[in-house]
Amino acid sequence: MKLYYPMKTYYIMKRVSLFICICLFAIHARAQDILISKNASVSFFSSTVMEDIEGKSNTASSVINAKTKELVFKVSNTSFQFQKKLMQEHFNENYMESDKFPFSKFSGKITDNVDLSKDGNYTVSVAGNLDIHGVVKPYQGKVTLAIAQGVITAKTTFKVKIEDHNIKVPSLVFKHIAEFVEVRLSAVYQPKKSS
Repeated sequence: MKLYYPMKTYYIMKRVSLFICICLFAIHARAQDILISKNASVSFFSSTVMEDIEGKSNTASSVINAKTKELVFKVSNTSFQFQKKLMQEHFNENYMESDKFPFSKFSGKITDNVDLSKDGNYTVSVAGNLDIHGVVKPYQGKVTLAIAQGVITAKTTFKVKIEDHNIKVPSLVFKHIAEFVEVRLSAVYQPKKSS
């Protein structure tokens, strides 16, 4: 009888330890599914006969869930830099109204069946909603992925019609801004570190 309780305690402790290990593994596995890009690059280019306008930001953030293929891309509108300071002022005050709409954001999903844990180069389809200037519109396009040892490099280029997002261009400068702007995104995703 004296040995029964210590043995019972041993088996209980063994089961508790096994349960804790399984929980820790599950938490680690979930953390490995999340990939983060903290300094993603966003640029847009508008070309007209009168003038070329380009804005660049290297402070966008993005997250991909490798299991569900869902992704989010977000950039602060005031982080865009221009060659001319006046362009930056017009962009934030007149066009984007950055005080009202501080961020531009894309939320979507990779629609192709691709294993994001497998090294290689892929071109995948992405579909989702683009929120610019408080107007949300559906977008879809192609993204190139280079996967190496758990790190994903993603690049894409697409066009945005400024009128679709209620961005008003004064008639005096209308000839300086194209109807469509070309947007380029580039991000390097690394697995989220489990805390």
